[in-house]
Amino acid sequence: MTMTGTIRTTCPYCGVGCGVLATADGRGGFDIAGDPDHPANFGRLCSKGSALGETTGLEGRLLTPRINGVQAGWDQALDLVAGRFRQTIAEHGPDSVAFYVSGQLLTEDYYVANKLMKGFIGSANIDTNSRLCMASSVAGHKRAFGSDTVPGLYEDFEQADLVVLVGSNLAWCHPVLYQRLVAAKTLRPAMKVVVVDPRRTATCDIADLHLALAPGADAALFNALLAQIVARGAVDRRFLAHVSGFAEALVAAQASDPGATGLAPADLRAFCDLWIGTEKVVTVYSQGINQSASGTDKVNAIINCHLATGRIGRPGMGPFSVTGQPNAMGGREVGGLANMLACHLELDNPAHRDAVQGFWGSPAMPTAPGLKAVDMFRAVEEGRIKALWIICTNPAVSMPDADRVAAAIRGCDFVVVSDMIAETDTTRLAHVLLPATGWAEKDGTVTNSERRISRQRALRAPAGQARHDWRILADVAARMGWGAAFAWASPAEVFAEYAALSGVAGTLGSDFDISNRAEQGADGYAAMQPFLWPDAPARQGGRFFGDGRFHTPDGKARMLPVTPQAPKAALSPDYPFRLNTGRVRDHWHTLTRTGLSPRLSAHLAEPFLEIHPDDAMRLGLAPAGLAEVTSPQGRAVLRVLVTDRVKPGEVFAPMHWTGETAPTGRVDALVASVVDPVSGQPESKAAAVRVAPFAARWHGFAVSASAFRPEVDFWAVARTQQGMRAELAGLTMPEDWETMARMLFTLPDATALHVIDRARGIARIAFCDGARVLAALFVSPEPVALSRAHVAGLVGQDSAREVLSGRPGAGRPDNGATVCACFDVGVNQIIHAIAGQHVTSVDALGKALRAGTNCGSCRPELRALIARHAPPLAAE
Repeated sequence: MTMTGTIRTTCPYCGVGCGVLATADGRGGFDIAGDPDHPANFGRLCSKGSALGETTGLEGRLLTPRINGVQAGWDQALDLVAGRFRQTIAEHGPDSVAFYVSGQLLTEDYYVANKLMKGFIGSANIDTNSRLCMASSVAGHKRAFGSDTVPGLYEDFEQADLVVLVGSNLAWCHPVLYQRLVAAKTLRPAMKVVVVDPRRTATCDIADLHLALAPGADAALFNALLAQIVARGAVDRRFLAHVSGFAEALVAAQASDPGATGLAPADLRAFCDLWIGTEKVVTVYSQGINQSASGTDKVNAIINCHLATGRIGRPGMGPFSVTGQPNAMGGREVGGLANMLACHLELDNPAHRDAVQGFWGSPAMPTAPGLKAVDMFRAVEEGRIKALWIICTNPAVSMPDADRVAAAIRGCDFVVVSDMIAETDTTRLAHVLLPATGWAEKDGTVTNSERRISRQRALRAPAGQARHDWRILADVAARMGWGAAFAWASPAEVFAEYAALSGVAGTLGSDFDISNRAEQGADGYAAMQPFLWPDAPARQGGRFFGDGRFHTPDGKARMLPVTPQAPKAALSPDYPFRLNTGRVRDHWHTLTRTGLSPRLSAHLAEPFLEIHPDDAMRLGLAPAGLAEVTSPQGRAVLRVLVTDRVKPGEVFAPMHWTGETAPTGRVDALVASVVDPVSGQPESKAAAVRVAPFAARWHGFAVSASAFRPEVDFWAVARTQQGMRAELAGLTMPEDWETMARMLFTLPDATALHVIDRARGIARIAFCDGARVLAALFVSPEPVALSRAHVAGLVGQDSAREVLSGRPGAGRPDNGATVCACFDVGVNQIIHAIAGQHVTSVDALGKALRAGTNCGSCRPELRALIARHAPPLAAE
């Protein structure tokens, strides 16, 4: 059953928390638009959000429970899960079991998982993939403020006179916030933007200053700033009355070496001039800060500067952490991390434990933190955790040292995975698979990076036998003997209990209190509009800490002495490159959702390695060739992208590809499981690696109307409008190309057209049904040069004779590789408009082609194309 009319819901991607309007299209799908009334996005959506309607089909869905790969009924599967967990606890104690959950769960799901593990199983062994992205921010907030509180609001981005983006490629990772910032800067050209990032990213397009600091040197930068704040008399002495630790923090800052930043003195001075000379400054930070073995110290180095100047909790100023996942914040609020309790209460505080246990009426409560993510999987490997439940995440790909984690899961006595996708690197390792609902079916709430709680609403009934995660957890809890405490009939009832518990937390001094919502009922929950927490009798929404009141025992903020640390993975002659990892513009996590959208796969369709031209030349790496990247932990093979966006000695690779889409592109297999000692967050942006050419004897490009899984040394598949495409390469030559191609596509009897020149190593083979193209393979000794979009578009068409040419015939356009994914605009279209039609501004390109007029993430690329291809001005 599909809901009728237009449904207001929330995007399931990044932590911006954009409102979405979804309308059934009459064909089983949905038309998607931004919600103009949602205060996070005001109608804007990025390319990923705009393509949500393309990702709601049933292809690849897990639709029934499975036990050891065999379909099973829900009762059988749930009885087995409850029985094995109960038996394991009886034999080995509560700490022999663990839950690993996700920032993509809804708050209601998260709350139930936390209640079951901590309050009833009696272990704190529940952690989340948010440990990989936001734990250092949590720890830094708690050290400085006494609570995990984001002080500011999104509107501060627009009200600031200076926005400093640190370790944040906002243009690609939080595009709607980036567009809000662009719009504000356009209205107020005097606004300044500084980007602090070792790599030149798309976000630098609006930067007045780009500080390409040395990898990991953020703490040295902000220590240098703090020292200058004091030296120039910019300290707010009145606000310092609300702060402790100033003297110690200053001593540490003055002891730091500014040269460790790797910046030219003039650039460092320019940054200090801007920051100190601008009162309304917001410092926005993300994974470049958090994903570090000293991430918590980096967070506190930033906060120190804001506390010293009193620039916090007032319009247009403050430190601001932007979260990577749609409900990373909600997970923090319900105590989803192994060292927290619900509603920002403390696990190591006896009064807090007693209050939560009393509210839940639970039989047990852990007295010590559980295992954080990296330690959890190490305990799985060592056999200390014997039953593991993974919910809504893919750790066999996304955890550092991913090969080792996958092996640990494979060796665990009992593994349960709840997911909406049938085949992932992690589901393949499960004993029991439980089909969960996904976006378009889930019903609950999420919290975005500015503490705004929004409803995510169901657009249709669950697919197949899928069930909501909170319901699955509650059903297992009932089978373990705790049915009365988990007897909710709806997510509204779960939310009401959670809101009521927050009222208890509020009486204990917690900042998180939404108790005004506890009695709103089912109708109020159904109609609930986005709101900022807190929402309590004593306080509603707004900023925190501008009044100088903090959540520490003495009510004062704490400045922390910070000693900058180099990345833990040391460079050496064997591993001389520093590997940075991150996201690309149009994809999300491990591709299970965005990989379903052909247009999102068209911009960057395979894993790649950015490397500086000098390094590429020295190593013999050709543009578009393949590189083998190795670390002490693992190996990857990636497409070479030669660019000066990275500095010599530094390389960058995205983290999205998996064993299902590009087995040798699993970048987190290269990353060591080194963690921040305070937060437990892994250092994912500073691995030490070796880079060398991948000595492929042949390269291939393949398209097919049907899905196929290559069995060659390198491959990467992506969805097209007509079927599937793949990049291929091999270390050995097949005996017969046609035989190999038939096996690749599983087309033993189809008619083949081919051009094969074994002496030159060239083969072009098309399989047809009459004139209709079923599949095609192109092989060359070098990376195959042809029009990929054109060839992919011929699949399923009566184009058997045309397809082997690999390029459009006379009079047929070749749009080229996609640049604007929102409107499917190709690079050749853009170049033609620039060079042939003399379109020489991004706005003019938007009017001509629509490119860059939706999410705007491609505008930096458009500007670069204009600079490269605009005809020279005529001499006067």
